[in-house]
Amino acid sequence: MPKINVYLPDELAEAVKEAGVPVSAVCQRALEQAVRRVTAIRETALGELDDADLAARMPHLTARARAALKLGIEQAQTEQAQTEQAAAVTTSHVLAGMLAEGGNLALHVLQAIEIAPEQLARELARQPSAEIVVAGDGSRRFSGPAANALEMAVTEATALGHNYVGCEHLLLGLVAEPDGEAGQTLRSMGAELRLTRRAVAAALAGYVHLRAQTGQPAASGDGSADPIAAVAAMVRQELQPLMRRIERLEERAGVTED
Repeated sequence: MPKINVYLPDELAEAVKEAGVPVSAVCQRALEQAVRRVTAIRETALGELDDADLAARMPHLTARARAALKLGIEQAQTEQAQTEQAAAVTTSHVLAGMLAEGGNLALHVLQAIEIAPEQLARELARQPSAEIVVAGDGSRRFSGPAANALEMAVTEATALGHNYVGCEHLLLGLVAEPDGEAGQTLRSMGAELRLTRRAVAAALAGYVHLRAQTGQPAASGDGSADPIAAVAAMVRQELQPLMRRIERLEERAGVTED
């Protein structure tokens, strides 16, 4: 039977040993579930999906996240019409859809870590896709890296304690996925995963704080219900010095990147 090494933080490893957790069985079940979820995403036929279909198949996605995916699917459809080939929806399509949606929190996070959405869109447009996969039945599906990125977005949302998946989580999933073109482009422009996680957490905290101050109803982090312009302004203004202070403290403490 093949062997896969699993690396754990020291504290967690000690806790697992003390509790006598059956690591192999737990990991096997978790991997089986992940494979099923990723395979289901990867094999989802996308040609005729409308917003109701996306809501049914991916119920945890916010309205803005669904809109971003729809825009990415439409871009893939346009490319298919031009090439007359059934193409996969790639990580680049997903990221392009987020950029085209235009009002989600992920865009403010990108600006906070000094990545201009317009420049990012130009970088994506210049790169030919290597994720194109033609399905045997001629339908359009998510590429392997895109399916993995969506799964990682769910994982990132869960780690933050959220019961929804917004565009900010999609951004984290794209950055975390190692093989997709979108993640490679984002990382080359400075979107290191830990930095991006901190930026998302800080942006969400600011978003909730300002909603409370202005008396607006609560909403998902990507601003699905009437985004407030002051939120974006606060994120841009407050997040940058916070990030710089954290980086200086980590440098002094000798903390290395993950």
